[in-house]
Amino acid sequence: MKTSGNTILITGGGSGIGAALAQRFHAAGNRVIVAGRRQDALDAVVAGREGMFAMTLDVESAEGVEDFARRVMQAHPELNVLINNAGIMRFEDLAARRDLADAEATITTNLLGPIRLSNALIDHLAAQADAAIVNVTSGLAYVPLVDTPTYNATKAAIHSYTVSLREALKGKVDVIELVPPAVQTGLTPGQENRSGYMPLDDFIDEVMALFGQSPTPGEILVERVKFLRDAEGERRFDATLAQLNDFARKAREG
Repeated sequence: MKTSGNTILITGGGSGIGAALAQRFHAAGNRVIVAGRRQDALDAVVAGREGMFAMTLDVESAEGVEDFARRVMQAHPELNVLINNAGIMRFEDLAARRDLADAEATITTNLLGPIRLSNALIDHLAAQADAAIVNVTSGLAYVPLVDTPTYNATKAAIHSYTVSLREALKGKVDVIELVPPAVQTGLTPGQENRSGYMPLDDFIDEVMALFGQSPTPGEILVERVKFLRDAEGERRFDATLAQLNDFARKAREG
């Protein structure tokens, strides 16, 4: 994937990793469209930046995704990079019967959203030069946080889906997986300043350096996430599972 001269669509672009990626890619010489639910948040990301654009998108609606895809291709026919970043993370208690609304919303946003949007744009992207799809997963796809089971499962599913997509589009579209560790963002309450989580600017610095490699790696892995990504292959999965969940509990407790 080239790092300048693209027209890039980033979902979940109104805050956190999505907003930071959008501004960095724009600074690197790309046109960038940020998409998300809240127009005010998107407007704040693009404010004062020529060549950045904001478009509302509700990834929970299949019809809304199709309508958005038509609008974005019409407004930006040169679109050649899709970054599927939008996601939600909800805490769930598996030890008792519960309302599944959070689990179902997580599946719709984190799994069906990227699948639907990639599908809606795939013919267009495959016809563009230097096309790429970047799917944002998580270190929790590889070692789960017990308190966020559906989130972990959706990210594991998107990892697998990305592997299949990469093979299916080989020679047509670059398919890249971006795997964040725990980063200081607003993904969960209090996470922006949570001790032990990776500062957002440090994460984006390392990510942009990895995107700058030639060829671009199929997996964008900052050093902090390799502890989770490689746990099973290095035969330390059980110990890592216990360590991760103990760390996360203590971090949330302060």
